Amino acid sequence: MSILVVGSVAFDALKTPFGQVDRAIGGSATYFSVAASFFTPVELVAVVGDDFTAKDAAVFEGRPINTDGLQRVSGAKTFFWSGEYGYDLNVAKTRDTQLNVFAEFKPRLTPKQQQADVLFLANIDPELQMEVLKQTKRPRIVALDTMNYWITSKRDALERIFREVDLIVINEAEVRQFMNESNLVKAARAILALGPKTLVIKRGEYGVLMITGDSAFAVPAYPLENVFDPTGAGDTFAGGFLGFLASRREVTDKEFRRAIIFGSVLASFTVEKFSLDRLREISISDIQERYQAFRTLTHFEDFEI
Repeated sequence: MSILVVGSVAFDALKTPFGQVDRAIGGSATYFSVAASFFTPVELVAVVGDDFTAKDAAVFEGRPINTDGLQRVSGAKTFFWSGEYGYDLNVAKTRDTQLNVFAEFKPRLTPKQQQADVLFLANIDPELQMEVLKQTKRPRIVALDTMNYWITSKRDALERIFREVDLIVINEAEVRQFMNESNLVKAARAILALGPKTLVIKRGEYGVLMITGDSAFAVPAYPLENVFDPTGAGDTFAGGFLGFLASRREVTDKEFRRAIIFGSVLASFTVEKFSLDRLREISISDIQERYQAFRTLTHFEDFEI
């Protein structure tokens, strides 16, 4: 199945206890498309300024990522985010955000993009997410991501788009915030009651919890000795997860569970270096090897008392 992502391509300035970078390639659509491209061709829709050079665009080269939908605005600057992490890498402190070209981003899908089988609405304004969805010919899977800013500033618009999608990728604090409910499972069930079939809850170093109408599936995060930068891990997870699903002939519960593992595997690579540096080094064989290690980590034998 073909997959379409609409989101941001950005520059990041990052500081962690392990180092810093002043101009790293980032953005939700960037991480998502690179991760998904290990499994399936990707249509990328985003916007950059003329400061985004051919060298920067090389992050997409050599991969089945169609960048015809990457708009370029002459005389403008690319979206920029600056953040800092302490030793608790689950918490990012924003130092600066410059929307630049992203402030006027109005994606217009081509006829080919409108026919995508899988659509991922990355973390952008929920009103913009709805505009994109209305341009499509109803994909087989529609998924979205969001953040606390939109929950606070545009909750009604966010609820409307929640009612139109099949799957939501969201972190656990945002689940609780959206429903004003401290119990994670109760909050998740309440969101599912709005209409989505599946809720995939990102829990950082504690792994992932997937909840549907009649089941739940949880996996831990892959244990790592070296964690340098968690930026983009969530979008990488979404790319690996949906990219794997898009590569399957049938999307069954079993494939959903495998997709959760592959998404977690891709995210585990991302945090090992800054930006997309680690993703640019690995191959599908590296992913398969860590997938098998993940299976060993979570496998246990049946036992009767």
